[in-house]
Amino acid sequence: MTPTPDSSHDETQAYLPDYCAASTLFIVLLIAELVAILLALAAYDAPGRFLIELSKTSMFVLWLALLGSAVLCQLRSRLEEAGKTLAFVISFLVIEVLCVVLAEAAYQLTRIYGQSLIIDDTHWGFMMRTFATSSIIIALAMRYLYVSSEWRRSIVLEAQARVSALQALIRPHFLFNSMNTIASLTRSNPRQAEEAVEDLSDLLRANLGGSKDRTSLKAELETAAIYQRIEKLRLGDRLQVRWNVSELPMRALIPSLTIQPLLENAIYHGIELLPDGGEVTIDGKRDGDHLEISVSNPVAAGKRRSIDGNRMAMSNIQQRFELAYGSSAKVTVDDGDSIFKVTLRFPYTESAT
Repeated sequence: MTPTPDSSHDETQAYLPDYCAASTLFIVLLIAELVAILLALAAYDAPGRFLIELSKTSMFVLWLALLGSAVLCQLRSRLEEAGKTLAFVISFLVIEVLCVVLAEAAYQLTRIYGQSLIIDDTHWGFMMRTFATSSIIIALAMRYLYVSSEWRRSIVLEAQARVSALQALIRPHFLFNSMNTIASLTRSNPRQAEEAVEDLSDLLRANLGGSKDRTSLKAELETAAIYQRIEKLRLGDRLQVRWNVSELPMRALIPSLTIQPLLENAIYHGIELLPDGGEVTIDGKRDGDHLEISVSNPVAAGKRRSIDGNRMAMSNIQQRFELAYGSSAKVTVDDGDSIFKVTLRFPYTESAT
């Protein structure tokens, strides 16, 4: 059920739990047996009948759980490619068809071995009752497994965000250059060197010390501003950053580690490749119940670094926004010939403190 960090496919999929995993199968069987107990209690009408009803119901429900898990285990990779909604619809229909087939088999066995298996209902009544009950139970069980899978996925993505932030900070192009800049300032401007060390310490603390999924917009912008100051010491007048964020409510909540990685990508993949540097523009505005923040930078014609790091950062941000807001948020990338622009649009929620 847990995606592995080194697989691009597993990083993006969490639509269905891994029915091949022993832990998932245990949960499925546990839920199935609890359902059997509930159905047996509902059908209990005379002393001594509970265990008989439980044994018959358990046999039916557990066989359905085992067969359903086996089929979905084999079909999972194909279902994932179909997309979230279609995957769940197909999974539901597959399990429902298995349920109807098992119900028909159970009723036919009753006709053959009537002394051992007793179904006190008509054929049509039994099938309809089984179909209605199973539809509700299967839908609830699949919803539980989906929520559990998304919860695990959110933990993994948050951990990956922290690791990505650490990797961004310890990249040779950033760490070595920052330390060299600080070393050169120790003789020419000791006070500025001390401030740079404090900024680097604050940046590390902000990226690695936080434990919340979301932070205030004020704190997120301050982290990005610290990163800008460190890079400004190295690039000088080649780096200009224009902040148009006065319209943004500073108490608004935003997924942590969002703006600083975008600013880093804008500098590393844009400004550094331009001989004369350039300007990164960060615009922000409120649009009704949503906030919109964009980060744009000029692009050097004919010069491109490896996009793996940029793609990883964008994928990480898109996944975390999807987890935080679902379809209410949107991350748009405009990769033009002269301008690269990333726009974040997400619901406005405010911190209580």
